[in-house]
Amino acid sequence: MAVTYTATVEVTGEGRNGGTARSDDGLLEHRLSIPKPLGGAGDGTNPEQLFAAGWAACFLGALRHAAAQRRIRLTSTDITAEVTLQHGDDGEFTLRATLAPRLGGVDRRTAEELAEAAHRICPYSKAIRGNIPVTIDVTAV
Repeated sequence: MAVTYTATVEVTGEGRNGGTARSDDGLLEHRLSIPKPLGGAGDGTNPEQLFAAGWAACFLGALRHAAAQRRIRLTSTDITAEVTLQHGDDGEFTLRATLAPRLGGVDRRTAEELAEAAHRICPYSKAIRGNIPVTIDVTAV
C-alpha cells in the first residue's frame, strides 16, 4: 500500500499531565493537561479531545465522500464527537465514543445510510472497529 501522508507529533514532559504536543511542521502545538473533573489543572487540551477532533474531521470528510459517490447533494454538514474515558472496576481505562453528524438537504434514512457508509470508509472508524463501543446518532436537517 502506498503511503499517502504521515503525521509526526512529539509529546514531551509528563504527557497528559502538563506535557506539550508538537507536530514536526509546527502547525500543532498544545499544552496537555488532565481535565479538572479528573483532578487535573484543566489548563490544556487532553488526548481525548485531540482524538475526538481528528476523528470528527475525518468522519465528516468520509460522509461528504460517500455523498459524492452517490451523487447526493448535501446543503450542510457538521458533527459533534464525544470520546469518553472510562475507568472500570477492574482498574483498566477504556474509551467509548459517540459521533453525531448533522446533514442538511437529505431525509433521515439517507442521512443514516451516508453515516453507515462513512463509518466503513473513515480510517479512524476502521482503526477502532471492534475495540471500543461507538454510537452514531445522525440528524437530518
